[in-house]
Amino acid sequence: MKPPLFLRLCEYIYLHTLISCFHFYFLGLLHLLPNTSMAEYVCLFHKETVIVKSPKKSPVFLRTIVLLFGIVCGIYICTVCLRQINTVSKIKTQNLQLIESPSPDRNILVQLEARIPTLHYPKPQTFSRGECIQNPVRFFAILSMQRSGSGWFETLLNSHINISSNGEIFCAMDRRKNISTIMQTLDRVYKLDWFNSASKNECSAAVGFKWMLNQGLIEYHKEIVEYFNYRGVSVVFLFRRNLLRRMVSLLANSHDRYAKLLNGTHKSHVHSQEEAAALSSYKPIINSTSLISDLREVEMDAVKALEYFNSTRHMVVYYEDLFTNNTKLDDVQEFLGLPRMELTSRQVKIHKGPLSDFVKNWDDVIKTLNGTQYERFLQADY
Repeated sequence: MKPPLFLRLCEYIYLHTLISCFHFYFLGLLHLLPNTSMAEYVCLFHKETVIVKSPKKSPVFLRTIVLLFGIVCGIYICTVCLRQINTVSKIKTQNLQLIESPSPDRNILVQLEARIPTLHYPKPQTFSRGECIQNPVRFFAILSMQRSGSGWFETLLNSHINISSNGEIFCAMDRRKNISTIMQTLDRVYKLDWFNSASKNECSAAVGFKWMLNQGLIEYHKEIVEYFNYRGVSVVFLFRRNLLRRMVSLLANSHDRYAKLLNGTHKSHVHSQEEAAALSSYKPIINSTSLISDLREVEMDAVKALEYFNSTRHMVVYYEDLFTNNTKLDDVQEFLGLPRMELTSRQVKIHKGPLSDFVKNWDDVIKTLNGTQYERFLQADY
């Protein structure tokens, strides 16, 4: 690497000064010698004329001062040069550090990549996509718990012309008896070879399903996370903030499996206010003794799922926010990389109103939760 121009200039000035000082000092020493041995200056005025003159004597002290001055100048110039070299070295080191450290632009790029879902072009074996074969497809999975609003949420998604959410496909034991059957089922869904009433296979822009945490998801989480990351599956976590409301809904639904309050038919979801009123007429009794530990267990299941699937591309949605915040569904559509549409559902909420209207031993529940971290569940949240 060539030295900077300033350093080369300093070297030239120093050498020129030092040579001049030695030259004058040497001439001064010559004056101390006898005149017969002194050098003479020869001046040619004409070819025929030669004039010889003896140089004037210069004091030795003056010559010594000039020499010392040259040496001092040389030391000063060398010091300045060393400082310049150190400065240049520091600048180069800092530049290398800046090059090695991630730039803000690179961080922004990583964040943008995390926000953009992976695009796929599946080739199903059971049918031809026809003119839609060039249309990209996004893969997603809704991870949730029973009675957390996942059925209602899925009907909202399926009202989008480009979304196919295929329901709770792992409710059947044979599809999740081991990791091999789980992978085979996932491949069928994401190759568009899974058929049900929600399928819009040919021109689907987003394909997925809902998966409950207790359906092999936690047991085989390492393999599933690896699969999701490899296939570019986007994860939508759907939870309830008020776990007490979820418990009431769970107990009432379990009771209806045997009671079949709607004309001898069990329904987990209803489409009319009359059906909702019939199902909500049953008031379950909550075990107040194990209530806090039961709530804590459900809470920890959600925390564990978020921890296990943290490396996936994911977002968290709360059931209550879908009621109180009109923009949440827009956020979900944006997360899936789809054009925004107004999403609708025919489902009707069953337990609508204060929880005290739906729990038989409400006083016991109040006594148990008062003064605990779960006291907030006693208040109406929407």
